[in-house]
Amino acid sequence: MDAPPREAPPSIAGYGLRLPKKHTKRWSALLASLGVVVMLVVCGLSSYFIMADERAGTEARDNGPAPTAMPRDITTREADPKPLTEKEVFPSKQILIDPSQPPYQVLRTSASQDCKTAVSGELVTQLQTAKCSQVVRGTLKSPTGTYLVTGGLFNLADETAADRVHDAVKPLVDAKKGRFSGLVAGTGTESIVKSSSHLGWDVRGHYLIYCVIARTDGKDIAATDPYAKQIIYDIIELHLRSTVLEKRAMVPVTPPAGPPSPSTRPSATMGG
Repeated sequence: MDAPPREAPPSIAGYGLRLPKKHTKRWSALLASLGVVVMLVVCGLSSYFIMADERAGTEARDNGPAPTAMPRDITTREADPKPLTEKEVFPSKQILIDPSQPPYQVLRTSASQDCKTAVSGELVTQLQTAKCSQVVRGTLKSPTGTYLVTGGLFNLADETAADRVHDAVKPLVDAKKGRFSGLVAGTGTESIVKSSSHLGWDVRGHYLIYCVIARTDGKDIAATDPYAKQIIYDIIELHLRSTVLEKRAMVPVTPPAGPPSPSTRPSATMGG
């Protein structure tokens, strides 16, 4: 059987008892004094813990590793004026996405200040309105050798312009009024500009990211082809967005020089 609920201790007033009037002021003064003492103790402890926390935080910052990079604004070309380079976007002849899989082979890269070389139709006007200053792109072969992919970055005026072009792509592509262009990389890669292809696009900062995919044998790519979707994710999200532009969005920090070691400290020579 459950125990009955415990009652709170009865107060003096609850039992019909009253404090004599002559002791009321003294009792009130005592309670007030005790309240002041308790408040002082609480405030003192609070100040102690705050100072201890601040000291611990300062020591942690002093003893922790120094940051090697700091965020950099890439929302506008004014804040991020340095042009892209082929070496920055495609730093080697191979792009490794998954260590357990063979890398993508970089067949050709290109950088141009003429953005209309990488688009057609009304996308040309969209990029001109967005003040596109350059496009850096490259053509790669998939790890299996079955697909070709052209991926790249358009350098636009600002983030607002990039978002505007991003939103305009699908309606124009669906209406066959514009498309991204592939980049031929020699004999055997003609399908990147001739065949039915899949494409993807995204934005980060003032950059528009895109890629176009085609089969090396020139055959159409099925709408549900899982490999095509994986390639789009690999090139756009993992390489161009999360690697190339992630590096651009961070600026290296040179750690401060530490105190000279005893062996390098200047020695004093006493004159005779």
